[in-house]
Amino acid sequence: MKIEQIYTGCLAQGAYYIESDGEAAIIDPLREVQPYIEKAARRNAKIKYVFETHFHADFVSGHKDLAAKTGAKIVYGPTGMKMGYDAITAEDNQEFTLGKTKIKVIHTPGHTTESVCYLVTNEEGKEEAIFTGDTLFIGDVGRPDLAQKVVKDLTQENLAGFLYDSLRNKLLPLSDDLIVYPAHGAGSACGKNMSKETSDTLGNQKKVNYALQPMTKEAFIKEVLHGLTPPPAYFPQNVMMNIQGYDSIDLVLERGVKPLSPAEFEAAANERSALILDTRNAQEFAKGFVPNSINIGIDGSFAVWVGAMIPDLKQEILVVAEEGREEEVITRLARVGYDYAIGYLAGGFNAWKNDGREVDSINSITVDELAKIKEGDPSIHILDVRKNSEYLSEHVLGAENAPLDYINDSMLKVDKNKTYYVHCAGGYRSMIFVSTLKARGYENLIDLAGGFKAIKESEKMEVSAYVCPSTLL
Repeated sequence: MKIEQIYTGCLAQGAYYIESDGEAAIIDPLREVQPYIEKAARRNAKIKYVFETHFHADFVSGHKDLAAKTGAKIVYGPTGMKMGYDAITAEDNQEFTLGKTKIKVIHTPGHTTESVCYLVTNEEGKEEAIFTGDTLFIGDVGRPDLAQKVVKDLTQENLAGFLYDSLRNKLLPLSDDLIVYPAHGAGSACGKNMSKETSDTLGNQKKVNYALQPMTKEAFIKEVLHGLTPPPAYFPQNVMMNIQGYDSIDLVLERGVKPLSPAEFEAAANERSALILDTRNAQEFAKGFVPNSINIGIDGSFAVWVGAMIPDLKQEILVVAEEGREEEVITRLARVGYDYAIGYLAGGFNAWKNDGREVDSINSITVDELAKIKEGDPSIHILDVRKNSEYLSEHVLGAENAPLDYINDSMLKVDKNKTYYVHCAGGYRSMIFVSTLKARGYENLIDLAGGFKAIKESEKMEVSAYVCPSTLL
């Protein structure tokens, strides 16, 4: 039997390839399915099943396209949801044969009502691995406040209680030497504070995972709900796409991977009210960009921040990217349900600039420059756009927290007539914040290159005493 974890860093997401005796299954596939098809073909295997651990909220799964392209059967756990495609609704403890292995469905409601884990028994008849989806992470468990946004009359307290029962009645009795393969790792918004490790033994998790320690259901509910912040706005929309279906990734790419001249690009922006998304490095963007562009760098937590910053999945998007990375950008937008990219600037920003068109820029300074400015005027306004948990852990004395996560609330703290120096942890999020507000008419925001990391390393500004954060949400 072959098990391979296919981890995608920008989503902190793990998909899985399982193969036995010429038959393969994919667990929680990404939107772009061709790599799975090619992997199976190279190994002379046929993809028989697409197993989904639940209706995902943080990304659009590739189950529909993968089934259409391979003839594989889609499998979900027990659910009353009416899906917009053919799928098997499995029962608790139902087994599926894959080559010489068995895959058992274990219904573990809590993160969502239909959440399941898949227990794999190898060719020798030994239970070897369990794919826990968003039920059990390494060091954490799935947040129980998402399904209430989709299923009426559910509360996060109900779901947390279900999760308690699922962990204790379904997972804790299993063998300590099982390998746990979760759907997410550190950086995902589906849990509070996951480990950077992406697999572990169940026995070790029984020792170190706070959620698996002896406690009452009441204590568990209180603990698992502590520190939760509102989930990204796009989550419920992704859930509905995963339930109801979506356009083929091929159609999305055909629509989006369309080169536009500077004149065509400008016309599309003006005539269709398309959002201009510049995915270059933050400091390259700062030097010059198409006016009214928003910067979300492709080399970062791109999908997560696109989802947080663009509330409408059907928003038409025009892309500015590094040459040769345009299709990558369109694909990664589609991973989180943004299917309406309508083209990209052929030749990138240089083509725009060389065509003699208007160019905008953002002032970005070093920490040395900021320290000198603050020395001359201690009353300057510093905005820290990191998460509130990061700010509470450690921050520049006198800085105000204006989390990027809640930009519509945070921008209310900004006076258009005052100058603000904006930083995040390393410079990625601060440029998203500044570019977004600049597109909304805020001209007096200055970015700090290198962010809080540079501030700490410089030792030129006073920071608060470090406090270990209880959650990174």
